[in-house]
Amino acid sequence: MQYKNYSVSEEKKLQLYKQLIKPRMIEEKMLILLRQGRISKWFSGIGQEAISVGVTAAMHSNEYILPMHRNLGVFTSRNIPLYRLFTQWQGKSSGFTNGRDRSFHFGTQEYKIVGMISHLGPQLGVADGIALADLLQHKKQVTAVFTGEGATSEGDFHEALNIAAVWNLPVLFCVENNGYGLSTPTNEQFKCEHIADKGIGYGMESHIIDGNNILEVYSKLNAICADMRENPRPVLLEFKTFRMRGHEEASGTKYVPKELMDTWEKKDPIANYEKFLLDEGLLSETSIKAIKDDFQTEIDENLHIAFNEDEVICDETKELNDVFKTYEYQDFNHGSQVKNIRLIDAISDSLKQAMERHDNLVIMGQDIADYGGVFKITEGFMYEFGKERVRNTPICESAIVSTAMGLSINGMKAVVEMQFADFVSSGFNPIVNYLAKSHYRWNEKADVVVRMPCGAGVGAGPFHSQTNEAWFTKTPGLKVVYPAFPYDAKGLLATAINDPNPVLFFEHKALYRSLYQDVPLDYYTIPFGKAALIKKGKDVSIVSYGAGVHWALETLNTNPEINADLLDLRTLHPLDIEAIYASVKKTGRLIILQEDSLFGGIASDISALVMENCFEYLDAPVKRVASLETPIPFAKKLENNYLPKERFTQGLLDLLAY
Repeated sequence: MQYKNYSVSEEKKLQLYKQLIKPRMIEEKMLILLRQGRISKWFSGIGQEAISVGVTAAMHSNEYILPMHRNLGVFTSRNIPLYRLFTQWQGKSSGFTNGRDRSFHFGTQEYKIVGMISHLGPQLGVADGIALADLLQHKKQVTAVFTGEGATSEGDFHEALNIAAVWNLPVLFCVENNGYGLSTPTNEQFKCEHIADKGIGYGMESHIIDGNNILEVYSKLNAICADMRENPRPVLLEFKTFRMRGHEEASGTKYVPKELMDTWEKKDPIANYEKFLLDEGLLSETSIKAIKDDFQTEIDENLHIAFNEDEVICDETKELNDVFKTYEYQDFNHGSQVKNIRLIDAISDSLKQAMERHDNLVIMGQDIADYGGVFKITEGFMYEFGKERVRNTPICESAIVSTAMGLSINGMKAVVEMQFADFVSSGFNPIVNYLAKSHYRWNEKADVVVRMPCGAGVGAGPFHSQTNEAWFTKTPGLKVVYPAFPYDAKGLLATAINDPNPVLFFEHKALYRSLYQDVPLDYYTIPFGKAALIKKGKDVSIVSYGAGVHWALETLNTNPEINADLLDLRTLHPLDIEAIYASVKKTGRLIILQEDSLFGGIASDISALVMENCFEYLDAPVKRVASLETPIPFAKKLENNYLPKERFTQGLLDLLAY
């Protein structure tokens, strides 16, 4: 292995050696503890330490690194106290996740490390967002994100690299090519000879680096990082290395040919580097022993602290409270000046006023800049706030949601416009697995609003008409808002942007231009979790949201003899269940109207809650009315039949007649 080609100070050479030895010794100890059943799982990075150490050594301490499960050297090189790592692996409270996640599935702002989730792809887009925030805040910094050769087959890899290339983001995409994705060899993962070759397709600089040569890794990364800070751009790095143990310890390595294992064993990054330093006279057998003895003492002392810490205590109240970041709602009141505007105008006004109020807010979406979005909600925004803050995105829904998360991690706010709510399926993973879980896992906010133009009634067919709010009301960690009126939309969107938690904000397309209301000109907010009582009555309670509120109003207007409470939920999570209970206790009857298809929708949960908590007040079974259990058809007659509007009237009359 060639070490003499690199101009590195003697002090740095010795420092790098110590940084290599430490994670290796920790791993060897963890493998013993794993066999003893004292830790639950381990993903070994033995043989790959030079990559983690070299990359981390080349970066500044205030620059973010997004490691994988084989990058222990990142954590140790950032000098995280070992007892905190050990307690993390044991699920104890001194770790970084309070026992809520395992191994390397955590982040820490203190050390500028953002850990992976098991769905590997999203962290690549998160790195994009962190780097974008650096650029927007005029910081000359680099972000490094790790992945394996197997994960380069994921769509998120393509999306993240594409975005980084288009936006010239200073991201180091570090691919550890260790030969296998679990048990699948590289020749079954991709057709090109080198992963670095993929950089050509993105117009991206790329390099192949010997991942077992610590001086090559450090020297090349040091030069690349220095240049990237001055000339921001993404760089794809393929580190050639080998995984000397199983995907995890339970996997074993039986599928690896013995001759291949023997070849790579001779390339061990520590043994070879140690021999080089001995030959150079920078180390002696005595100094090596002293270094290892010091580390062994540190490991043993910190393990003692970790093992002596009590098991995590379950506090159910704390568990529930930690799902969301605490947010003290700020009530902004409006003046008397109003303007009669459409729903679409109210949303646009709210966005514009939020952009004025929050100079760290970025709006992203397809065609939202020059074009103003397909619904023209952001028309003119680019000229008022600039292309830096009003950003057209490639068609990369998953990575854009992840980018929004990265912006949040790095001190900014993000609003993502899904061109249609239907398209959120392409960004589903980062919403439900990253945004929703981050605060609960490691106390990190997800200051992201995803705007969701939704709904049928406009002849848009099965791929542009869904009301898919139930996909998200089921997921703890997400707030779901669905206004029915311009006034509510403006105030609730302002609150959503102020709230540091992830919010899915549904906007019904059929109401965009058909619905007018007097809306205050001023900036104002409306609290989440407060339903609006649209009509008061004593005979029946009607609960709905979105377009359903207007269908219910039409029915009541054409049937004035019906004396009903009409509740507009406005937010589905948090849900104002107490307002529903109060109405049901008064009327004794409940009908719930939703545009979504019936099975698995929010109406089912509301019905169950009322049956469980208000059964003695009911004079009739709870009635649910919803759309048909079919995809949404295109033809007008079919679409009208799909929607529950006409069936609602009969359902209401049947309930009253019960």
